[in-house]
Amino acid sequence: MYCPFFAASFKIHSLSFLYLFYNLSPMIDFDSLKTENGLILAIVQDHLSKEVLMCAYMNKEALEKTVETGIAHFWSRSRQQLWKKGETSGHVQKVKEIRIDCDMDSLLLLVEQTGGACHMGYRSCFYRKLDGKIIGEKVFEPEDVY
Repeated sequence: MYCPFFAASFKIHSLSFLYLFYNLSPMIDFDSLKTENGLILAIVQDHLSKEVLMCAYMNKEALEKTVETGIAHFWSRSRQQLWKKGETSGHVQKVKEIRIDCDMDSLLLLVEQTGGACHMGYRSCFYRKLDGKIIGEKVFEPEDVY
């Protein structure tokens, strides 16, 4: 539920306040989630086809930025920094809904995917089987984008 006026005009201090602003039921506080080293697994799924596109990790800042902008943001464990999905490639993920599992230790982001989600050029990061057989089709060439 992205509101450009709200996002541009006010500094957001808590996700709970944002949800109250929209008159929604109170949002679960990030601090009550079961995280490991401040990170929670985020599974990303196409909101229409239900295809699983990728998984990544979010910290509190990534979740806040995602809710604030309506675009998926994650925490890069290798680079130790926040990253906006599609910032380099243009293959952004517009978040339609965020769900939390029953154990409160993982998130599900339902998104509208632009282009491919996988940095290897596939729509989904799950483009191959355990035996190594490629089952996905490339939707872009990584060297053209990165």
